[in-house]
Amino acid sequence: MSKNFKPILVVAGDPKSIFLEIYFKSLKTKKFLNPLILIVNKRILTDQMKLLKYQFKLNELQSQNLELFKLNNDVINYINIPLNSKRNNIYLKESFNLALRLLKKNKKLQLLNGPINKKKFLKGRHLGITEFLASKTKTKKNVVMLIFNKKLSVSPITTHVPLKNIHTLISKKRIINHVKLINNFYKKRFGNKPKIGITGLNPHCESNFESSEEKKIIIPTIYYLAKQKYNISGPFPADTIFLKENRNKYDVIIGMYHDQVLGPIKSIFEFDAINITLGLPFNRVSPDHGPNEKMFGKNRSNPKSLIKAIEFLDN
Repeated sequence: MSKNFKPILVVAGDPKSIFLEIYFKSLKTKKFLNPLILIVNKRILTDQMKLLKYQFKLNELQSQNLELFKLNNDVINYINIPLNSKRNNIYLKESFNLALRLLKKNKKLQLLNGPINKKKFLKGRHLGITEFLASKTKTKKNVVMLIFNKKLSVSPITTHVPLKNIHTLISKKRIINHVKLINNFYKKRFGNKPKIGITGLNPHCESNFESSEEKKIIIPTIYYLAKQKYNISGPFPADTIFLKENRNKYDVIIGMYHDQVLGPIKSIFEFDAINITLGLPFNRVSPDHGPNEKMFGKNRSNPKSLIKAIEFLDN
């Protein structure tokens, strides 16, 4: 038995998402070390196998008596979650609640979740799954979204926030906490400090107002962090930092808002990136894409991001 044995709980996510398709493809493509435990409705699982013409042996588990060390990925290990066809929100809530109970009970477990329709599931109560999990684990002010690739990762200071509100959420404390969590992650995972570039908020890091966010907050914070020996520089205009000769200087680019950095990283790497939540009491990742309901059942979706997510937890 490996000392690094860390089973992965897999919340299958939206019933009408492409997740089970890419899950099947991932199992056919790679041999993963840690056992995967799918949290899903049995009928959804078997219907998708039939529709997409995949054949796997199934191993139904009981959540109250998981014999983790006997599991392997030669079969699909799963825990059945009842489904009321008219109440997908309850199904998703029960799936996450079960995963969180198991994670609290067993510190070796890790979490991977499939894509969720945030608007339908969260209904405005949380900005995204990052914040939902932070609220559930009481780490609300101490989590960071990192879109990770070994060559270059990005992280937004604010996540799913309307553009008109972003400037009100930029603060020295928030940026410092953000940089510390990312720095600690890289030191723990790779043994060295990351080179971090940080963008401004305004176009060209300028503003027509007398006092911009760059002058008031971002520049003083970068100066403070640099004095604390963090490997950080900026602020840089978001329209040039992702040019090849610029981005190659950094391990991580921190932006002030979601699309400022996620648009470029998806253009550069497409499906070769994963979503990691830093600051939770357990490892949590997800593929870096949404449910893509339009492709549901077509068997044409790319599993690369999911494979990368499982591989990340496998190491």
